[in-house]
This record gives sequence, structure tokens and C-alpha cells, in this order.
Amino acid sequence: MRGFVARPPLRCSCSASTRAGTGSTRSSRGAAAMKFAYRFSGLLGTVYRRGNLSFTRDGSALISPVGNRISVFDLKNNKCETYPLATRLNIVCVGLSPDGTLAILIDEEGAALLVSLIGKCVIHQFYFHKPVHSVSFSPDGKKFVITKDNVALMYHAPGRKREFNAFVLDKTYYGPYDETTCIDWTDDSKCFAVGSKDMSTWVFGAERWANLIYYSLGGHKDIIVACFFEENSLDLYTISQDAALCVWQCDTELDGLKPRPPKDAAREKNTEENGEEFLEEPKGEEIHGKANPSEQETRDKVKYSRVAKYFFNKEGDFNNLTSAAYHKKTHLLVTGFASGIFHLHELPDFNLIHSLSISDQRIASISINCTGDWIAFGCSGLGQLLVWEWQSESYVLKQQGHFNSMVSLAYSPDGQYIVTGGEDGKVKVWNTSSSFCFVTFTEHTSGVTAVTFTSNGYVILSASLDGTVRAFDLHRYRNFRTFTSPRPSQFSCLAVDSSGEIVSAGSQDSFEIFIWSMQSGRLLDVISGHEGPISSLSFNPMKSVLASASWDKTVKLWDMLDSWRTKETLILNSDVLVVAFRPDGKELAVASLNGQITFWDHENAVQTGSIEGRHDLQMGRKELDKITAKQAAKGKSFTTLCYSADGQSILAGGLSKFVCIYNVKEQILMKFEISCISLDAMEEYLDRRKMTEFGSMALIDEGGGGDDGVAIPLPGVKRGDMSYRHFKPEIRVTCLRFSPTGRSWAATTTEGLLIYSLDSGHFDPFELDIDITPSNIHKTLHQKEYTKAIIMAFKLNEKKLIQEVIEAVPSNEVDVVCSSLPDLYVEKVLEFLASAFEISCHLEFYLIWAHKLLMLHGQKLKTRSVKLLPVIQFLQKSIQRHFEDVSKLCEWNIYNIKYALAISKQRGMKRLAEETSVDEDDLDSDSDYLMQEVHKDNLSS
Repeated sequence: MRGFVARPPLRCSCSASTRAGTGSTRSSRGAAAMKFAYRFSGLLGTVYRRGNLSFTRDGSALISPVGNRISVFDLKNNKCETYPLATRLNIVCVGLSPDGTLAILIDEEGAALLVSLIGKCVIHQFYFHKPVHSVSFSPDGKKFVITKDNVALMYHAPGRKREFNAFVLDKTYYGPYDETTCIDWTDDSKCFAVGSKDMSTWVFGAERWANLIYYSLGGHKDIIVACFFEENSLDLYTISQDAALCVWQCDTELDGLKPRPPKDAAREKNTEENGEEFLEEPKGEEIHGKANPSEQETRDKVKYSRVAKYFFNKEGDFNNLTSAAYHKKTHLLVTGFASGIFHLHELPDFNLIHSLSISDQRIASISINCTGDWIAFGCSGLGQLLVWEWQSESYVLKQQGHFNSMVSLAYSPDGQYIVTGGEDGKVKVWNTSSSFCFVTFTEHTSGVTAVTFTSNGYVILSASLDGTVRAFDLHRYRNFRTFTSPRPSQFSCLAVDSSGEIVSAGSQDSFEIFIWSMQSGRLLDVISGHEGPISSLSFNPMKSVLASASWDKTVKLWDMLDSWRTKETLILNSDVLVVAFRPDGKELAVASLNGQITFWDHENAVQTGSIEGRHDLQMGRKELDKITAKQAAKGKSFTTLCYSADGQSILAGGLSKFVCIYNVKEQILMKFEISCISLDAMEEYLDRRKMTEFGSMALIDEGGGGDDGVAIPLPGVKRGDMSYRHFKPEIRVTCLRFSPTGRSWAATTTEGLLIYSLDSGHFDPFELDIDITPSNIHKTLHQKEYTKAIIMAFKLNEKKLIQEVIEAVPSNEVDVVCSSLPDLYVEKVLEFLASAFEISCHLEFYLIWAHKLLMLHGQKLKTRSVKLLPVIQFLQKSIQRHFEDVSKLCEWNIYNIKYALAISKQRGMKRLAEETSVDEDDLDSDSDYLMQEVHKDNLSS
């Protein structure tokens, strides 16, 4: 009996739970656990949530906070990478060091992470105890300032030398009466300015200068959104939320700042030492600013005067100004508004260069790169990220996730693309290698409930609550088929057979299954028999059998070749939520409402095993729940199932922060945790600190201010919106899918589309012997015993060593080496070639290897096709990507050569009026030789 009850593991991000057994069993389980050492590798579907955008030092990459992680968009190479580190809550501000090696990430509660952008790891953790509004490094990289409440704190910048505590407080600046909002530094790091909600801006000296310790600036009637120093000057620009810009001129240059007399500095130092000799650790120096200092205090000090005041909102057609950025070298000011409009102005003359609307949502963050060419905009309401080149007026990057939650996903057969469907009615296709969405289909008018690829990988099918199933063509990016039912039905699930010809969809209101032909688009049959809503459909990959699950506690098997008659009915103890066939078609997995996963031999209608999965979900407690998480978990169940590519494991998830991988044969449970605490139902126990005598603090609506931009108020409301309700999205996993390559799996969650991949960084030898050492492998290689050296390298299983050995084999010897390789190592070489294609530039050499292996061992590999399918698909994905890149390059070169030939023929000739085009046949015949040469050059490169 293969059924087992999985025990819950320890609370961690990834853990394994096994039962005791013999030594051999333990070793095999250890190998299986090593096989499932998946690590977080990417976050798709979410490009921006909240917080400030930052360009890297060279200006070619953009750092965007996405929930509790950061994504780096490489704009030159068109790639996106999400770092494998996370804060507890959503990130609200990011500070980037001037050299681009360090970043400070601060979350909603003021917990900070010091992160190395080179090593992609956390160096230090720190807690500021209160929410932080902004963080900024000084241009020389020696200090950084954070603002919280009405205080600015200056710290010594970490990373210059080895230290136990990376965050050492230098000075504390008091002055504003309300919360601080923004920071800007002078170019020489001598002073910085801080904006506040009390409508004032404060200029502080990073050192106690004799003529500048602090200075307060007024002149505004609303919250200060941004303040900027002019280049190499103390002159200042301040911008308020009511779209007013003040230009401040200083009577002193930066060189005119005088250091303090030695006597005063020495006297103060002695006072500090005497006062702090009983303290455990030295406190930072405190500077208290006054809004109205006396005449004696301002004598011989720096003075500011307002020379101009400009208004963006002259005609009253804009909403609140929400964000701004300034490029000092080009004097370019970019301002964003709550209505989605942004302006480009040239300062100090306030000349309007450009005005454009990018959406109807508030622009939350703006950033300009170092050259001043690219401007990044973030809209938190839509989850939209744009990079705009203002001089050419073109988009460098335009990405947007689903407006509401993602509901379903599917991998393409080669694992290169992922399609997602959302509650917003959109179908998006993502490239797994670049992490970018490259096409969005918007034909559905209601939420998408299911998506899938056909077997050829070029057609996407989607089912929706709007009563249609649509087919999209990935060649021409169009909706070429729309399947409908005789009377309107809401489709809840979708399946397509292995040939891609038969499309089926289940209805949740009429309890029927509809069958269409992909070729003709006609409705073939309507299957009735279920007495409840259809919850899931799945075609057998090997036979013409359709399995349908319903809330009537049954799973029915329909024979496609026998006029869709019921072949078998499987009766369960609870409502059935999801059903899935194993890739070999011999086993059926069913998840029901009572939290069980049952396994069936569908040919004989016999249950072969079961998993009690309710305890593995480990539900969290919502903020407003009246019952404990343990009690809430009793009513929870798995809502999505998926077999791995080799069929040995099953992936399960539901309304929980955990994703479970069950290895049925070895009785192993691997659990992966979604870590963002900003989502609801994440905590297992109630936080007593949030409880008052009147109930939970979560019931208090904190969204009464006007910070969130455009809100539709109730009639008569002047300030704030009483109709606004603050809510936290609940954590849930809506869909799980294994990649056909077997090396990764994806999950659509409240956080976004999470990708987990196999981590190949650990040492995992294979049949290791005492004589297998790097020196012996090199010695064998020098003796030109290539086959033996390859086998030894794979036994040691060091990737760099394997690459060195394979690339040392001469191209004319590849045929001989491939023919002498044992069958066991053919699979391993193919898997290595698939991964090498992704990073290596030796394209032709590795293609020779793949071609010879498949030609010489093809028949033997075919007998193990089910087991080897993930490896072959991984290889196909890698080769297909190179084929697309090279074919695009060749087409571009062909076009250029044709153009050059046409121009050369016309040069020196007087063109007749009736000649409208050059004969393309002649051009083709003239350029045949050149075409062949171009193809050769491209392939060799």
C-alpha cells in the first residue's frame, strides 16, 4: 500500500519530513530530498508594488521593490532577476550606495536589511523601531540618513571596514513638527535637506559648520513631496503636494561653509565624554533646530531667500502632485500627479518640455538614471512599471502585472513560456528566461478561470466566467477561435487532449461538460451526468479518456472513442475539488474537500493510496478571525494538484502559505513557505499587542488621509474619505504547475507568480570512488582517454570540471566518444548539454554533441522515453531559444544585404519615373552566395 499520512515538518522555508527506516532506505530518501532541493529563483507577474525606484550606478538597470523582495531589471540585456532574499513585510524604501554594491531595504515596520547587490545576500539586519519614510546615502558613500516620525538620523555607512555593528548612529536631527517625507544631499556631502508634512523644509549640516547647523524654509501651503539641491550649490528647490515649486537661493557657496573653531569643538567633545561615561554605548550627537531662531543665533550664518514660486496647477486640471525627481546635470525636473499625468520641466526657468498621461492611477515613484536619458515611473495601483526615454519619446520598458489575483497558469511544452490568467480577465504570456511579459490578451470580459497550452506549444486556450473559451495564436498574437455554449454558462475549468484537437470545459452553473473541435470550432457534444458544479477536468495523456470532478462527490471517466459514455464512476467521501493524471496515464490523483489526496488505479477503479494533507496546510489566523488557526485548518483543503514531470511526486497547494511536494514512493514531504507577513492569514497565533478592550486594532480604518491620491469621496466630505476601507489581501495559492523540464515549478499566489528551481550549487557526487579526484581526471584527459575522463567527471559531478572535460574533446573525436559512452551516462551528458546551451557560446560544438548522442543512442533512449522526457524537453527548450535568436539575426542580415545590393545597383543610375521597385528575383539571385556566408558566420559565432 503506497498511501501514507505525511507528518508536518518543522516551521521553516523548506524542510523535509521522513519516517525512520533502514540505512538503504534513508540513503535513497536522502537522494530524493536532494533531488527536490528547490530554491526560489524568480518572481513574475509583479513588477512594482510600493516604495521608491532606483537606477543602478551605470544607469542600465532599475531596482524595483516588489512586495517583500527586490527585482533588478537589466534594461540593456532585456532581463529581470528577483533576488533570493526577503524582508518580513512589504518594502517601503530602498537606499542604494553610490558605488552600487550595497542597498538598504526597509519594510513597513522599520526593519532594515543591509544587502550586498554583488553577492545577492543579506549582510546585516537592523530594527529602527518605527516606520521609516525615506533613506538616502551621501554622494561620497560615508554616511546615510533615514527619516522617521519628525526626526532625521544620520548613520555611518557600512561596508568601509569590518565591523560588528554595521549601523552606527552619528547624529540625530530634530526640527520638523510633523512626519518627514524626503531627503536630498549636496554634491560634496556637506549638507542635506529634509522635507516634512508640516509644510517646512530643513537644511542641516552633515558636520556642525560654523555658519550652518540648521536652517528652516517655509513658503508652502501643503505637504513637501520633494526637495532638491542645485548642482554644486546650496540653492534649493522645494515641491509641495498642491503642485507648487519654490526656488531658494543661498547667499553662500559650498566652499563658503566654515569649519567650527577648534576651541568649541574640543569643549563640546569634553562635555560629551563626561556626560556619557556611565552609558553602555555612546549615543549619537543631537541637533535641535528652531523654526524661529533669535537674531543672535542667525548672525554670520547662511541665509536663504525665495527668488521664485511656480504653480503646476494654474488651470485646476491636475490632482495632487505625488512624486518628483530631478537630474542636476541636465536641470531636468520630472513631476508625477495622482491622475497619472507627468510633466518634464527645465529649471530654473520652469520651461515645460513635455506632458504625458501614462495611466489613470497615481504615480507613486519616479527615478532618473545617471545620464538623464531614461525616466522610470511606478504606479502602485495598477502594479505598473514604465521606463521612458524622453528625448526619443519612446518606451524602453513597459510592464504590468494582473490587476487582481492570478488564478491559473500553464507551462508551454518546452518550458520556455508560462501563460497566466487573472481575475481581471487578462491572459498574459511570460518568458521564463527573461521574466518579462511579451503579450497580453484582453478579449475576455470577465475573470479567467483556467488556461492551458496545446501540445504543439503555439496555441493557448483560456476559459472564463464570461461564457467563452478562447484560443490564441502565439505566431500572430490574435484570438482565432471562440468557443461558446448553446446557452450562457460560466466555465470553471478547461482541458485539451494530447493531440490538441478536442477542447473541453466544465460549467459551474449548468453542471455540464462541453466538447468542441479545435479544427472547426463547432460544439461536438454536451455531456450531462454530474449533479453539482464541475470543479476540474483532466485528459489522460496516453488514452482518450477524460476525467471530470464535481461537487457531487464523484469523479467520472468518459471514453472519447465510445461516444463519451461514462466508463467509470469513482465515489468519494467529500466534494471533489481537483483531479490530475500522472504523466504516464496510469494513476489518477484526486483532492477533496476533507483535505485528503487519494490515488486511484482508474483502469480497475481501485484506490491505491491516500494522503491526509489537512495538517500539512497549516493555516494561519486572520486578523479578524474569532477561532484559532488550528480550528480553521479543519475546514481547509488542497485546491490545486500537479504531478512532477517524471510522475514520482505530486505538488499540492491551497488557501495557505505552504506549498507541499509529496514523494509518494519514498514517503517524503517537502514544504515551501511564502514569507510575506504583509498578507493576511500568515501568522499562526494571534498578536495580543493588537488587541484592545474594544476589539482588534485591525478594525480601525487607517486610510482616512489623502495620501493615496484620487479617491471618490462621499458627498459633502472635504478632507479624507469615509467610504474607504483598509484591507489586507489574504494569502493563497491558486494554481501550481511543474515545468516539463522537471527542473522548476511555478505557483500563482497572492504575492505573484513564484518560480522555484533546482539548486545545482551543492556537492552531489554519483557512484563516487576513492580514485575519482580532479587531478586523476586531468591526468586521464592528458592521456586522451576522453570517454574515461567524462565518466570520472560525472562521478565527481562538478559542473566546471565536466565542462572542461567535454570541451577538451576534439570535434572530430565526438562521434567515437559518443558511441563508447555507457547508456547510464548518455542521459547525464544530455542533461549537461541542455544546461550548457543556456550559458555557453560554443553553440556549434554542443550541437554536434547533441546530434551524435541522439543519432547513436536514439533507439535505446526511446524505450525509456517516459523517464527521459523532462531531459529531452529541457534540451529542446535550450536549442529552441538559440534557434529563435540566430534566425532573427540571420533575417536582419539578409534584409541589410538586400538593401545594400539595391542601393549599389541604383547608385549612378538615373531612375525612371515608371520604375517603382527593384526586381527582387534579381536581388535574390545576386545575393545567394552572400546569404550562405552570413548563415555560416552566424552559426559559427
